[in-house]
This record gives sequence, structure tokens and C-alpha cells, in this order.
Amino acid sequence: MPVPRHAVDGGQQAKPRRFVFVLLPEFTLLSFAAALEALRIANRMADEPLYSWLLTGDGGGMIRCSAGTEFKLDGDLPELTRDDVVLVCGGIDVAGATTKRLLNWLRREARRGLMMGGLCTASWTLAEAGLLDGKRATIHWENQDSFEEEFTEVTLTKSVFVIDGNRLSTAGGTASIDLMLKLIADDHGEELANAVADQLIYSSIRTDQDTQRLSTPTRIGVRHPKLAQVIKMMEGNIEEPISPALLAKEVGMSTRQLERLFRRYLNRSPKRYYMELRLQKARNLLMQTDMSVINVALACGFASPSHFSKCYRAHYQTTPYRERGSQAGKAPV
Repeated sequence: MPVPRHAVDGGQQAKPRRFVFVLLPEFTLLSFAAALEALRIANRMADEPLYSWLLTGDGGGMIRCSAGTEFKLDGDLPELTRDDVVLVCGGIDVAGATTKRLLNWLRREARRGLMMGGLCTASWTLAEAGLLDGKRATIHWENQDSFEEEFTEVTLTKSVFVIDGNRLSTAGGTASIDLMLKLIADDHGEELANAVADQLIYSSIRTDQDTQRLSTPTRIGVRHPKLAQVIKMMEGNIEEPISPALLAKEVGMSTRQLERLFRRYLNRSPKRYYMELRLQKARNLLMQTDMSVINVALACGFASPSHFSKCYRAHYQTTPYRERGSQAGKAPV
């Protein structure tokens, strides 16, 4: 059932707001489709074309998403108007998919003052263009470590989406829905946004205050509050690890009690669990950045490259140097 026109725009017919989707090679289909469907349904529920869209990319032609499906673009990177909204859609190997021509186009069009956003990993593209300097932003959690190392002028959050002035960013996946519902509500009211959410069977609309990852207890399948507190401290102190004794003291228990807690719920010692967290971050940095192995080691709390290499090999059955070589040109979504 269409939302009454007066609830949408006070009865005034306006030119549809155009969204320009810039699809990068290997973009994530879900992030793009979720954003596009929200706009389509908004038009349907309002019973008028509130939004239009354009699919574009560097060079035009065909573009392949990370699922292997190809899309025909409407054309090459166009000249825009100030009222357009640009949404860059990223995915696998966003650094490799971001061309110099695209960066120059983004910088040029940004000077018009229009709204620009990055879906999934495409916040990296906006940051590389210098368009997020001094701004708050988010990116898929798997890319956060490398993003923080490379773009120190950006305030990175763990939110599902961020709107900072005329810059937008999402963490990927269904976060596109949350962002679009917010934009639709701002443009045409909560009633229309809620009608779109109902059509999408989307019953839990998130705000920019919601974080993208499950809570620590849910993620590890354990609901012991002190264990969750310790793990959260570990995750927040990778570069300068905290000793098990101090971790135990912080939650009001002995080191032996902490050891028993980890053994019971996670079948490993606190030291082992902490080491795995640090090595996971190291692997992300090796795969997603050009940081030297020495700097990766330091960023993950290892005092020497030799100790880092020894621990890395024991856990991943390869050395950091070989990992870097085997993953050249690749990056996780």
C-alpha cells in the first residue's frame, strides 16, 4: 500500500534524487543490492519516483562482482551535479580495484560539494582520495586493522554506518539497508523509511550507534562476564600486550583462576588466546597493506622479527615473508 504523498513530501512533486553507484571490480553484491533495493522499494511505497540511479565504473562496459556475476554498467564515470549522491561499492582487493583515474574523478567531483559514500570496503577508496581526512568513518571489520595503519587522518569507528557531513560509509553487508533507511527518513520521513523496512522484512533497524560485530560473549559462544571483559581488553591492546597477571587483577581474580576460566570455556591458556589474536591481526596487515614485516611485528606486539616469524610459522605453517608473497594482490573482504 503506497505511503500517502503528504507523508512523503507534503504533496510537492520534486525531481528524483539520483544515486550514482560506482562499482569496483569484485564488489560485494549484497552491499550494492541492499542499497539499490531500498531505493526501489521507496519509489514503490511512495507511488512516485523519489529516487533514480546510475551504474557506472572506470571505463564503463561490464563489471564482475565477487560472486562471479557480471553487470552491464550504464557508462563510464560521468560528470555529476551537486544534487547527486555517489556510492562507491567495494569488495575483494579494494586497493587493487581503485584506479588513479577513479581517484582523480572522485576528487574532482567532490569539489562540487556533493555527498559521497563508500559501501563495504570502499571507504578505503574514499580515504585514498583524501576525502575522509578529518572525518569519522567505518569499514568492514576485517579491513579495520589495515585501514587504521594507512589512514591516520581518519577517525575509524566500529559502527555499522557513519554519516559525517557529506561523507557516508558502511561496514558492508546489510549495513547498506540501515544507511539507506536513514537517508530515506531524512528525505521523506520515518513513515516511508519504516514502510521500506517492512517490505524488506527488516525488523531491527540499526543506527550509527550500533556496532558491526557481535558482542564478545555472543561471538565466542561464552556468556561469562569476566571472561568477556578480559577478551575485550586483549582485543584493545594488541600493540602493547597486557600480562595475564594484570588482566586477572583487572577483573578481580587470581592468575590461576583466569587460567582455569580460559581452559574451561576456550580450551586454551590466556597467553595462547592472546597470541592468536595478535597473529590474526598480523595476518590481516600482511595481506592488506604494504607495511614491512618488521613494522607488522611491532604493530602486533612482537619485540623482534625473529620471534614474530617463529610464532607465525608455528600457527600458520608458513613464514610472514612467504605469506606476503603468496597473498600479493589479494585481500579479504
